[in-house]
Amino acid sequence: MFDNLITPTHLIFLLGLALLIFGPKRIPEIGSALGRGIRDFRQAMTNLDTSTDKEQSKGSEGN
Repeated sequence: MFDNLITPTHLIFLLGLALLIFGPKRIPEIGSALGRGIRDFRQAMTNLDTSTDKEQSKGSEGN
């Protein structure tokens, strides 16, 4: 059913639709905001992993 969901034709159509909805000035702003959000999310996940590792090592030292 979803074999050819993302084809070049679909991507061009979606980019054209985004250009019509948001305009040429807003597209770079949206891209940078999306990139910043992804970067912050990855950083938070990394910090979460290191904090849980520290908590696990503290818990194993007490046993």
